[in-house]
Amino acid sequence: MRIALLGSNGQLGRELLKTLAEHELIPLTRQEFDVTSHDQARTVLTDLRPDIVLNTSAYHRVDDCETHAELAYGVNALAVLNLARIANDLDATLVHFSTDYVFDGKRQTPYTEDSVALPLSIYGNSKLAGELLVRTMCRKYFVIRTCGLYGLAGSRGKGGNFVETMLSKADKGEPIRVVSDQILTPTSTLELARQMATLLNTTHYGLFHVTSEGSCSWHEFAAAVFQLSGIEADLSPTTSELYKTPAIRPRYSVLENARLNQLGLNRMRHWREALSEYLHAKTSLAG
Repeated sequence: MRIALLGSNGQLGRELLKTLAEHELIPLTRQEFDVTSHDQARTVLTDLRPDIVLNTSAYHRVDDCETHAELAYGVNALAVLNLARIANDLDATLVHFSTDYVFDGKRQTPYTEDSVALPLSIYGNSKLAGELLVRTMCRKYFVIRTCGLYGLAGSRGKGGNFVETMLSKADKGEPIRVVSDQILTPTSTLELARQMATLLNTTHYGLFHVTSEGSCSWHEFAAAVFQLSGIEADLSPTTSELYKTPAIRPRYSVLENARLNQLGLNRMRHWREALSEYLHAKTSLAG
């Protein structure tokens, strides 16, 4: 398949480049392809005529979205609507990534694809707007909700990722305080990319939750990072009330890969297994 990969130099994009190498990939970095330039997007994609438009572009600075709402909706919703229209005109499949932040976190059991979305933040609202535009406008699409992404390429827009931040703080001997009342499922970009390689070979279009299995708090995730790395760190729990942020995060945002399971396509492992593989690969690269 001929795949136009938008945001190919991002944390997820780089992993997809490697994992989908058997296909005819056309990598487009954020510098080369500005999703908010609608005319440029149409011109470039019309010339390329891909079978799949794989969009990893997003404005995901969660707290900044609260004061830059126009930019958040421009990237996460209006640009996505434009991509949906282009994909329809090209008879291409649009793949779009969304987030666990579309939920309010008020339940105690995992959210499925059928759960009602009620975002708490501008970021969550803008991402929900984008996915709804795809789901109502696009003829062939995959909307992928995922959670707590981390990968070897780091998340450039955020200045690293959670794992790297934890390791850096421990290396500097800094006291580390991490919230223990936000429950999620951290997900490796490698695991997600592998799952996408499986899913893109099907025509089971629609909305999917794709995260690692299991769940933990951010504090438990940090503790696992240090345990698996053999590092003694000055780590202690804190609460969302004490660790105030401009954007409200859901207290519970565990996603169940219900549709993948129904189709017998779930390849996602437990988050600890994925984290262990990530840390081993990181060590190998450093060596």
